[in-house]
Amino acid sequence: MPGTTVADVQRCAWAGSSPEYVAYHDEEWGTPLHGDDALFERMCLEAFQSGLAWITILRKRPAFRTAFAGFSIDAVAEFGPEDEERLMADAGIVRNRAKIAAAVRNARTAQQQPEGLSALLWSFAPTGPRPRPATMADVPATSPESVAMARELKRRGFVFVGPTTAYALMQATGMVDDHVADCFRASP
Repeated sequence: MPGTTVADVQRCAWAGSSPEYVAYHDEEWGTPLHGDDALFERMCLEAFQSGLAWITILRKRPAFRTAFAGFSIDAVAEFGPEDEERLMADAGIVRNRAKIAAAVRNARTAQQQPEGLSALLWSFAPTGPRPRPATMADVPATSPESVAMARELKRRGFVFVGPTTAYALMQATGMVDDHVADCFRASP
């Protein structure tokens, strides 16, 4: 599938169907992101996306940020049953009880990581050169690193982060760069 062009710029094929996708692709996806709270947000959003279109999450992201206290790990870790009920009543976010409970549990688990969430997640980033995908069909859904990340996260008590979600997190935060070869964001 060829890439999309908007304003004479070649992008990955998925990126041109809406203004939200264009902005996300051009400004965020594949850009290295560090920081415990920033990576916690992406981990949560990737889990909430499971089974849904990413555009749904992008459009609801401002409401998610408000509902989840800016994805501050310490703030979300303090959420109790009343907060979970508040979130279940919030039409601005994805109201899935298991995913909401997972976000709270994962915040508490993130607090317990001696190296910090950012260092933990980045420890699974591949090292060395990787072949650039020629087309989106060449982009994998998982990798050995995402399988290892998911396994270790589960061992440490995190939930809702399987190998596919872990790989999407790696793509979103620049741990891997899956911009296709003809995309303007593809680095040499």
